[in-house]
Amino acid sequence: MAISYLCGSVPTAVWWGRTFHGIDVREHGSRNAGATNTFRVLGPKAGVPVLIIDVLKGFLPVRLLPLWSGAAPYSDAWNLLRVLLVLAAVVGHLYPVFANFRGGKGIATSLGGVLAVHPGSALACIVVFMIVWVLSRYVSLASLSAALTFPLAVVFLFRERSEVLIIFSVALCAMVFFTHRQNISRLLAGNENRIAPFGRSTPRE
Repeated sequence: MAISYLCGSVPTAVWWGRTFHGIDVREHGSRNAGATNTFRVLGPKAGVPVLIIDVLKGFLPVRLLPLWSGAAPYSDAWNLLRVLLVLAAVVGHLYPVFANFRGGKGIATSLGGVLAVHPGSALACIVVFMIVWVLSRYVSLASLSAALTFPLAVVFLFRERSEVLIIFSVALCAMVFFTHRQNISRLLAGNENRIAPFGRSTPRE
């Protein structure tokens, strides 16, 4: 879990912005150290690699570390270890030790973890995210919709029997809603910024 947390703590957006653009993305746009704000501030040439690396921060430790755990694959202990590794990576992204504990909101890193733990549900989340984003141009609304899709897909679409994975899906969904509480307030007030797919921010309408 410590290794997974450190992987999640790599502040991709901060380091990429400083290295290639000479700015700290946390001082611009939404002041968030995540892929969405990187898209908003620096455009897709920076946002795409930041997004990919943030996904890998969640995927690689969850995929690789259990191989050395000694737990039987797909046992309750195996599933529990993997979901704890996902949560550790996401917490690392939210509160990165390498960036003064000022991180992003964990969507991309959560996606990477879900891809490793339950790829079918991850695909469903991606589809819902893209549909909502294209139609609304609200990344936050797309993220919330994808988060809500995760437990619904686990329980109803794939009829998952593991209580560990079911509880994890609900907990991760709740975490996303918690980290997006300010976005929810802005959405309700009509003040949330829009971002066109693969583009920069667009003015509020």
